[in-house]
Amino acid sequence: MEAATPAGPDTSEPLAEGAAGEFSSLLRRIKGKLFTWHILKTIALGQMLSLCICGTAITSQYLAERYKVNTPMLQSFINYCLLFLIYTVMLAFRSGSDNLLVILKRKWWKYILLGLADVEANYVIVRAYQYTTLTSVQLLDCFGIPVLMALSWFILNARYRVIHFIAVAVCLLGVGTMVGADILAGREDSSGSDVLIGDILVLLGASLYAISNVCEEYIVKKLSRQEFLGMVGLFGTIISGIQLLIVEYKDIARIPWDWKIALLFMAFALCMFCLYSFMPLVIKVTSATSVNLGILTADLYSLFFGLFLFGYKFSGLYILSFTVIMVGFILYCSTPTRTAEPAESSVPPVTSIGIDNLGLKLEENLQETHSAAL
Repeated sequence: MEAATPAGPDTSEPLAEGAAGEFSSLLRRIKGKLFTWHILKTIALGQMLSLCICGTAITSQYLAERYKVNTPMLQSFINYCLLFLIYTVMLAFRSGSDNLLVILKRKWWKYILLGLADVEANYVIVRAYQYTTLTSVQLLDCFGIPVLMALSWFILNARYRVIHFIAVAVCLLGVGTMVGADILAGREDSSGSDVLIGDILVLLGASLYAISNVCEEYIVKKLSRQEFLGMVGLFGTIISGIQLLIVEYKDIARIPWDWKIALLFMAFALCMFCLYSFMPLVIKVTSATSVNLGILTADLYSLFFGLFLFGYKFSGLYILSFTVIMVGFILYCSTPTRTAEPAESSVPPVTSIGIDNLGLKLEENLQETHSAAL
């Protein structure tokens, strides 16, 4: 009878403990990367902008459905007037190179083009609803995000990583889920009078928004927030006022003015003014692209309010859509983009961390220093 072979040391438990330790360490790294104070602050600021957009959508819908008032240019004109009265006047009392007259002498034609892009972006998107469907507007409006990324690449020298493209794809998937929920809930009840014209208007409006946002990011980060808002207020008031007299004077004459309609106009103007005032602050600490990803949830907030105000039907896909968009937004903010050196520089072509998500990068450096010390 053979002697029993002595059993070797049992290594299964140490291996299991090591794997569990590595997994928990990985979870801690992911948690530390995705749920930093900077990202949470960025999410909160982005959703604040979404709520401002939601407020403009709800007040406009109330005016259109309850009182048959459809005057988008008048509503924009009031907002530009508020910007003019506060920020343009503020520039007029500044001294040196920040004075209103000095800025106009050097860059008046650039700000005319910027004001034109901003005014027409607001106008053509609203007009597109008369020709095409809600689904087309929601889907094609996302065309502005790749346009914005392309313009940021060439104008702002932004350089993206693979995670940023994945994050954008996830956000667009969330928008597709929202559109599917709209169709299932029966909100897609109009085919539009001329879908092709409406779709072209949406693409044009999305492109103009992208141009305006890239210019805003450049001015806010290179110059000042007050200069951007003051110049947009000045030329936006002039351009929208002229266009108002041309295309909407008959509609304005038919408005049955009372205190409720006036209150809705005031609420719209307040929401739009807050949006214009706060967006440069958010763009300065993040980027125009991340802001546009964050405000994709604005339509969902409008839908949630519409459940109570306009009798919309609820769908669980709305919750799923909101979750998917937020996941994509967090993924985008989790990794900072880079800013390439200008091509004409004599310095070798190296890249450096840009302003986009700068707070996130600082937090990562602090964590690395702390780990090295330990």
